[in-house]
Amino acid sequence: MKIGSIGLVAAGALSATVAWHAFDAASAASNADTYKQLNLFGDVFDRVRSDYVESPDEEKLIDAAINGMLASLDPHSSYMNAKRFQDMQVQTKGEFGGLGIEVTMENGLVKVVAPIDDTPAAKAGIMANDLITQIDGDQVQGLTLNEAVDKMRGKINTTITLTVMRDGKKDPFDVKLTRDVIRVKSVKSSLEGDKKDVGYIRISSFTEQTQEGLDAAMTSLQKGAGANLKGYILDLRNNPGGLLDQAISVSDTFLDRGEVVSTRGRHADETQRFNAQRGDAADGKPVVILINGGSASASEIVAGALQDHKRATLIGTRSFGKGSVQTIIPLGSQGALRLTTARYYTPAGRSIQAKGIDPDTVIEEELPPDLQGKDTSTKGESSLRGHLTNEGGGDEGGGSSAYVPEDKTKDNQLKAALDLLHGIKVVSNVKPSEVKPKKPGSTNDDDETDAN
Repeated sequence: MKIGSIGLVAAGALSATVAWHAFDAASAASNADTYKQLNLFGDVFDRVRSDYVESPDEEKLIDAAINGMLASLDPHSSYMNAKRFQDMQVQTKGEFGGLGIEVTMENGLVKVVAPIDDTPAAKAGIMANDLITQIDGDQVQGLTLNEAVDKMRGKINTTITLTVMRDGKKDPFDVKLTRDVIRVKSVKSSLEGDKKDVGYIRISSFTEQTQEGLDAAMTSLQKGAGANLKGYILDLRNNPGGLLDQAISVSDTFLDRGEVVSTRGRHADETQRFNAQRGDAADGKPVVILINGGSASASEIVAGALQDHKRATLIGTRSFGKGSVQTIIPLGSQGALRLTTARYYTPAGRSIQAKGIDPDTVIEEELPPDLQGKDTSTKGESSLRGHLTNEGGGDEGGGSSAYVPEDKTKDNQLKAALDLLHGIKVVSNVKPSEVKPKKPGSTNDDDETDAN
């Protein structure tokens, strides 16, 4: 028996050795093919440098080649040269120069994800879902997203004209804006309700200042309302996201324990889980989160975490559906690589990628007369060319309304949140036939964009 056992082990070892050599051979062949393709790229680059009708800018050629490679992966991976990398670092600190719009690329045009509160773009009436076709009379078609963003940025107090296409308007129209220093105060707060007994917290983006701003807001609201404080409304509508660590920290503010989010990369050993620390800064008071079609990425992490833990009730419309994580990889003096390295999952294991988060109660905003009959919905992550699919399969989620009235007295979603915190039953204002039924087994119980 022992001899037989040794024979089996030996045979297994031999088989493994043969398989390993076969793998080595296949790997070497694959590498050889890859190097041939790289040699091909070098040949084409040399031919362009020597024979193109005009002397090309070699740095731009390399930039374009790298961006072309990354753009073939997904809409959120890109290369940042040294200047753009510096701009990005400034942006995440919450202060940068430009117009104040979060944008992405769709079918060769710049698409507005959301204007940032109290910026030139917001004041000029730029809306989510607008398509920018020209910048100062120059066509956007043919530019990369980074090139378009660079053109929109410029010296403070200089003017720029954007040509905009908006669904429902027959012809494109021009919007003239004046560039300004964009100081994003990512957190604003106020006491709402007839008795000023509900803490309203608006987070417009997730920057390095967000948690500090949230802490200050909650302290102010608790002091202002005292023992009469009924609960909190966390407004994440048209919040395009931002820093992952800030989304985790904001979620932790309202959670006493448990997982906040997990990220899963290409390899199993790359899985990371982030957990809440002890202590709920809201002392268990009820929380309502407002979301809509412009709520993306970090906003969806917060909404998904608090929904899964049944710590918050979600009101509004389906979120954008950006469930991927971009890692910034510095490349020395050459800039940095923004690379999609993982998908993120809610505590219940839901992937939001290309699906979004459905609110517990769907409340649509009533459109003003000039927008009635027009599409104010974002198309969502699932509309972006080359987007990552959802590993769970099934139907991808479409976009939803991103309209928010400036007048709080006309804000149906805010009204519903206030009613809920005052003990008034809230039901959807959307006809049942307009609400898509859930698939069996689904549950409702629970980037990258650029700014300029």
